[in-house]
Amino acid sequence: MKFGVVVFPGSNCDHDMIYVLRDKLGQDVVELWHKESDLQGVDAVVLPGGFSYGDYLRSGAIARYSPIMNSVVDFAKKGGYVFGICNGFQILCEADLLPGTLLHNLNQKFICRNTFIKAANHNNAFTQDVPDSVIRIPIAHGEGRYYASEATIAEIEKNDQVLFHYCDENGDLFEQGNPNGSVNNIAGICNAERNVYGMMPHPERASDEELGNKDGEFILKSFIHFVSEKL
Repeated sequence: MKFGVVVFPGSNCDHDMIYVLRDKLGQDVVELWHKESDLQGVDAVVLPGGFSYGDYLRSGAIARYSPIMNSVVDFAKKGGYVFGICNGFQILCEADLLPGTLLHNLNQKFICRNTFIKAANHNNAFTQDVPDSVIRIPIAHGEGRYYASEATIAEIEKNDQVLFHYCDENGDLFEQGNPNGSVNNIAGICNAERNVYGMMPHPERASDEELGNKDGEFILKSFIHFVSEKL
């Protein structure tokens, strides 16, 4: 597969994602500068984590209007596969490719630590091959609290659009006090068509044996397997 990783001013996980996709998982990867519009014939687009444009207005709000995003939106609307991690998730919500929004963490502080998540279902590219057991994936964000209206939450849960839930190490969902205050412990979602994905935890930061954690590979390999079968 050929991946395009979009680079915005302030992206800081772009090379992490490129390294994992190319060097650890053997995929073809190109960088897509935010001021360009050519997606270079990629099979999937990745919006990495970071602080696009410094997030001065609202996370992802300015990046959403970068020239490359016009192409990404068109690509997604034609069925192309797109996923965003952390700031990439925020950008996808700002671009209306995913429902809901990301708010400041409930404690109003930046959080950077390992967290536990588990797949909500196995009906999508991100979770198809993820085990039922709890996996450990790091988070690093200040605006990671997923929020949507009650009607939207009910719809995405009914349609199995929730990818992952935050949980404790035993797999139990939090009654309150999940890492950032996300409604219903939601850690990631996809669109109804299942070609656009967003999650707040960083699987690319948990995909190397030298870091002592390869749980993130479950997610990225699942995506590659799913999309490869569709191409």
